[in-house]
Amino acid sequence: MPVSASIEPTTSCNLRCPQCPSGLRSFSRPTGMLQMDMFRDTIDQLAPTLTYLILYFQGEPYLNPDFLGFVNYAHQKNIYTATSSNAHHISEKMAEETVKSGLDRLIISIDGVTQDTYKEYRVGGSLDKVLQSTQNLLQWKKKLKSKTPHIIWQFIVFKHNEHQIPAFKDLAKTYGVDDWAIKTAQVYDYENGNDLIPDDGRYSRYEEVHTNGFSLKNKMLDHCWRMWQGCVITWDGKVVPCCFDKDAEFRMGNLESQSFVKIWKGEAYKNFRSKILGGRKNISICQNCTEGTKVWD
Repeated sequence: MPVSASIEPTTSCNLRCPQCPSGLRSFSRPTGMLQMDMFRDTIDQLAPTLTYLILYFQGEPYLNPDFLGFVNYAHQKNIYTATSSNAHHISEKMAEETVKSGLDRLIISIDGVTQDTYKEYRVGGSLDKVLQSTQNLLQWKKKLKSKTPHIIWQFIVFKHNEHQIPAFKDLAKTYGVDDWAIKTAQVYDYENGNDLIPDDGRYSRYEEVHTNGFSLKNKMLDHCWRMWQGCVITWDGKVVPCCFDKDAEFRMGNLESQSFVKIWKGEAYKNFRSKILGGRKNISICQNCTEGTKVWD
């Protein structure tokens, strides 16, 4: 059974980020909200082995009105909880409830230190709202004398914002967040170049192999530890192998009609794991997978 899992609160999002299926409204699967009954039933099945729960896949978690209820239920089961947010819906009251919920880790996307740069990718977003949300959370952590959530500002590097990395680090120190991280960007249609790919190769998952031609930096090795360590569960109960399957193309089963253990040990999963070991280059969701997903500083 898995020791970690991602469960999707919703596919809905308030922003229009150009490399995100939620932002582009480009899903072939339905958009919706995870229901509490399904969440509780899923956690009850996973709890004996689950140590780490990511309450995020696609969409903005705080748009689901039950989001902090999910956090609290998992927290009561002694499961470490983490999420990632664009931080546009964390009012002072929501910040208080977030701290009280038991959320362990909160990644906040802040891909620019000026509004003009920030909105270049976070289309429809407001940097002022992100900064105010951060302040709300930090104030309530102090009031409640809480060490959690561990607040991380995350800066995804693109060509248009790479010059602001030093200023981002300074701003993180000024606000006093617990940590900050620099992350490389996953870019679609990278092979012939893309305006989002940074000029500084240290911040890119891709390398130029010839004029206007790019390839992944990492080698496509025929193994993947994620297939035995964790999984992703969509808002409507579909179990998929990893976070690169954003459209739930590779469905191992559905929790609306099957138990998790039957899915995890079922033929679909066995066959998919065999395909991973036999040739990842033939699996579509693996073709833009890279070790560049790691955050670093």
